[in-house]
Amino acid sequence: MQLGINLGYWGAGMDADNLVVAKEADKLGYAVCWAAEAYGSDAATVLSWVAAQTERIDVGSAIFQIPARQPAMTAMTAATLDSLSGGRFRLGLGVSGPQVSEGWYGVKFDKPLARTREYVEIVRKAMTRERLSYEGEHWTLPLPGGPGKPIKLTVHPQREHIPLYIAAIGPKNLEQTGEIADGALLIFPAAEHLEETALRHLRAGREKAGLTMEGFDVVPTLPLAVGKDADVDTLADMFRPYTALYVGGMGSRKQNFYNQLAQRMGYEKEAAEIQDKYLSGDKEGAAAAVPRSLIDSTTLLGSVDRIADRMRAYAEAGVTTLTLAPAGFTVEERLASLRAGTEAMERAGLA
Repeated sequence: MQLGINLGYWGAGMDADNLVVAKEADKLGYAVCWAAEAYGSDAATVLSWVAAQTERIDVGSAIFQIPARQPAMTAMTAATLDSLSGGRFRLGLGVSGPQVSEGWYGVKFDKPLARTREYVEIVRKAMTRERLSYEGEHWTLPLPGGPGKPIKLTVHPQREHIPLYIAAIGPKNLEQTGEIADGALLIFPAAEHLEETALRHLRAGREKAGLTMEGFDVVPTLPLAVGKDADVDTLADMFRPYTALYVGGMGSRKQNFYNQLAQRMGYEKEAAEIQDKYLSGDKEGAAAAVPRSLIDSTTLLGSVDRIADRMRAYAEAGVTTLTLAPAGFTVEERLASLRAGTEAMERAGLA
């Protein structure tokens, strides 16, 4: 199992600190540095900046939002980043959610599975540098009856095959991800529930494509907070607003993939309460309603030894790249968490 780091969103006043963290992860031998986008900072610009100031660590989009870009543009960006970084780019894709897709990008959030499949097929075809033509339900290239003609990508990626990941939560999306992608980006992953909530669906998709899980990258992101085991409850409280935001307010009442995931992990009643409170404007009440066990099972909290035990559980469950989001109020605290992650991997016998 390898280690990665997720820098999250940029533009919140911590950009210089994030670069310091990325550079330290590079020195410590972390495998990949991911950056996210929603409706603030874009991931491509951030990744080019990080890649220019690091040497070995891969840079990955977690995620490029599918409604934000035409697939050919994503192929151009991926090829350019891979070339500029010396073959260190990983392409992560996701459909985002209905509020962002329709409210920010003006793209109807319908048939997300079919849209993702077509998008991946076009991106991969474009990056082969063959002349691009495609006929699908959502994209037709070139447009019929007009002046457009099949053209090919002029940029040469550093590698023939750029690893492609999909952010997936629901069973059907996970199965399709196993079928068409090289890896899966997971959120709120509990090692104890990973088989039932993710891996069995990914495996089904791999089997549909005539493949095994060999070489498929399973990449969950876990917040990390280091401290004394006696202070785990206090450490967990740090992530109550974060968990409440996703389970309670990320999406509509009918379409909240994170709320549905919490339900599949056995928190049906609690997930409903968190959502009710959050959507009614009681964000503090929603955070207070998050079970400590839900936070503890989807984060890495406590001493290095406790974190090492949890890392071992994820490796045994089938995780191949464990992505950390180190918490801290200062850059020094985040760097200490990053180093603790490396130490925990060594103590777990996974380094």
